[in-house]
Parts: sequence; structure tokens; C-alpha cells
Amino acid sequence: MLPWKHAVRALSVLLLTAVATLAPTTAASARAETATVSRGWNDFSCKPSAAHPRPVVLVHGTLGNSVDNWLVLAPYLVNRGYCVFSLDYGQLPNVPFFHGLGPIAASAGQLDTYVDRVLAATGAPEVDLVGHSQGGMMPRWYLKFLGGAEKVNALVGIAPDNHGTTLLGLTKLLPYFPGAEGLIKATTPGLADQIAGSPFLTQLNEGGDTVPGVRYHVIATRYDEVVTPYRSQFLTGPNVTNVLIQDKCALDLSEHVAIGTVDRVTFHEVANALDPARATPTTCLSVIG
Repeated sequence: MLPWKHAVRALSVLLLTAVATLAPTTAASARAETATVSRGWNDFSCKPSAAHPRPVVLVHGTLGNSVDNWLVLAPYLVNRGYCVFSLDYGQLPNVPFFHGLGPIAASAGQLDTYVDRVLAATGAPEVDLVGHSQGGMMPRWYLKFLGGAEKVNALVGIAPDNHGTTLLGLTKLLPYFPGAEGLIKATTPGLADQIAGSPFLTQLNEGGDTVPGVRYHVIATRYDEVVTPYRSQFLTGPNVTNVLIQDKCALDLSEHVAIGTVDRVTFHEVANALDPARATPTTCLSVIG
């Protein structure tokens, strides 16, 4: 694909915020919650089994929500015996459906509240977190600054922007457009926080990428056109496993969205990360399992 086409695809992440239409959300949220329970997740009567004693909390990415981001992975995990939950976070006023746009530190506070709700309902002492894109990075604020490390066993990040993104170098052009960066910060602070070198990311990564007591598992794709460069997703520190999905299956062409929403090779790697004692090799054949 030509470089300018990559740039257009990356820019779409920003442009999608402009197409969010105003609409009542209460009834839609109720329908979404009912639908997810019917598919077996977000069922607060679920009790973890001895085989899978920790509930799994799924954390959507920027412009995602608690349902659409997980239409494939959530049932995949439920069918393997997990209690699975997902939250909405980072909502902006009058912007339905597209979430993860609010200040990321505030979103981490929403995650804190939600994890407490899941622990209270299930009786489990800890959860495992699985997040896509911003959802794989934002929980690190919760772990580091909000006491989350005491409640979380593992964080599995799928294409997480742990050190921000350059959007294929496009963010470096912002200084040449007076007012552009300020506009992004004012209207979609969650996007501004994810720009490589932002004050938020500087504070998040200062003193090290990880905190004691938590396992970290990062899954990236070399074809990521949103979180760039893709190796910036990887973490450094104890109890860290960094995986490039093409090292597991060279034929896997999944890019940023696909790796978190439909890629069965990635989902097999997620299952391994959640239950390393029963892990089986992740290969191109994992799409069958």
C-alpha cells in the first residue's frame, strides 16, 4: 500500500470523531447490556470456576464501546469457561457510541470503579484485564496510580499504545498547523493524551513501564497503521511478555482494528496469556480452535 494511503487510514481515527451524531443513549445502552448478557458476557450472576478463578474485564479502544469491540472475543472467552465483563469509559457529552475520548486519567478512574463492581459481584480477589489499543494502555494508569495492582493479576494488551503514537509521523506535523493541537486537547483530550511525548504518557512511563505483582502480555502486529511505530507498543520490565503476532503466524495480515476484533490467532494468544499453565502453541492453525 502506498504511504499516502496509510496516512489516510491513520487519519480516519481522528476524522471519525466528527461523524458521531447526537442521539439519546439511555435506551440504546439498556439494549446493549441485555444483548451482551444474552451472549454470555456482562452477566453479573456469573461465578468464576476453579479452572478460571479470575473474571476477565475487557477494555475497549478509542472510538470503541463495551459491545462492538468484543463481539467475537467475548464469546470466545465465555465458551472457554471465563466470566467476562466489559465497560464503557471515556464518554464525551452528547457523543453516543464512540467512547474513549475523555481524559485518560479520568477513564482509569472509571475502570477502577468497574473492577470493584466485578469483584463484588463475583467474589473473586483479582481480575485479569484484556484491552485493545487505548484499552491496553489506559489500565496501566490504574495499576500505577490508583491501586489497581492489588486487584489485577494480568494485563493483556492487544495493539496498545503504551508509548503513544506518531500516526505514521502525522502528529509531528501538528506544530505546523496553528491551533490544531489545542483544538484536539480541548475537544478530544483522550486523543491528545495518546500522542507520543504527551504529558500524560510522560508521567505514565516515568520510572518504568510496569509495577510489581502484575503480569504483562503485549500482542502487536507489524501492520499496525494507528499505533506507530509498532514496536513502541512493547513494554520493558519484569513479568513482561512481548509478542509480535507475525512471529506466531507469518501469514497473519491483521492491522490495528482486526487484531483486536476478529483475529483468532490473536485470541488464542490471549487465552494463553490468561491461562499460561494450560497454554498451547499459537500458530496459523489457531484460527481453527
